[in-house]
Amino acid sequence: MNFHTKDISNKNFLITGGAGFIGGHIAEYLLKNGAAKVRVLDNMANGFESNLDVLKHFTAFEFINGDIRDAEVCQKACENIHYVSHQAALGSVPRSLREPVYFNEVNVSGFVNMLKAATDNKVETFVYASSSSVYGDEQTLPKVEGKVGNCLSPYAVTKKTNELYASVFASAYNLNLIGFRYFNIFGPRQDPDGAYAAVIPLFVKGILKRTPVYINGDGAQTRDFTFVDNAVQVNIKGMLAENPAAFNKVYNVAVGESYSVNYLYNFCMEHLGSDWAATYREPRAGDIRNSLADISLAEKLLDYHPTKRFEDGLLETIEFFKKMYGNA
Repeated sequence: MNFHTKDISNKNFLITGGAGFIGGHIAEYLLKNGAAKVRVLDNMANGFESNLDVLKHFTAFEFINGDIRDAEVCQKACENIHYVSHQAALGSVPRSLREPVYFNEVNVSGFVNMLKAATDNKVETFVYASSSSVYGDEQTLPKVEGKVGNCLSPYAVTKKTNELYASVFASAYNLNLIGFRYFNIFGPRQDPDGAYAAVIPLFVKGILKRTPVYINGDGAQTRDFTFVDNAVQVNIKGMLAENPAAFNKVYNVAVGESYSVNYLYNFCMEHLGSDWAATYREPRAGDIRNSLADISLAEKLLDYHPTKRFEDGLLETIEFFKKMYGNA
């Protein structure tokens, strides 16, 4: 799937967090489509060598093992770069409740380091990962960019702060900035093994291996599950955007459809031919109840159109993990 028409053979890209899930997919797309240089900055705290292995055989690939909390590293990473896709962050609501100071250091201080480095190095456009968590206790569905509530976790606060800093850097330093509020991105190569792993790889792994699977609360909570190709698309279109009206905004990145966690689990069981039941437990602190995005702003200004909807993406993801676990 090609998400751009602009010639990128003379353009250099920096993907922070490019050894991670979303960043790795963005970097792979750019390399496959002939970018002059794709530099990845990652400290491997959440990244994987297996993701870098996908990228290493491209001659245009560069890797910097470094931390966005180090301002000098950020400056080095932004040298001779035209476009930045900033994906490096800590991304777990429960972990942020346990480690709020760490989350602030990485997600806020690290973000400001990157904004400053991009400004100093005259980067053309800087896109970054925000989160649907910034909607907090705002109950209105679907979620519209201009209407947010009170944050429910330190993670949400860091992402809201990112948006505030981006707005200031756009006005004070004339940096072209675009933020993306991701809604439950999933897909192949997402980590199923970490303590704070995302729900879909956890479900598939648990069903395949017949190990305990937990659903927080009653499972009726809904999410706008978004296949990773859609996140790649919006990052590419954001970096290469030429419409002045598109810049210095934050966009929902989703499909515009919601499914319950119970539906997700039953779908996984059905397609894995399993009767492995989940165990229900207490709701998780800091989580929102229902999530559904209005994506009309991204459609209008970035020409974003989801190419893969939930069930098709879920089937592809299930097949990936079946191969990974040897059809266990």
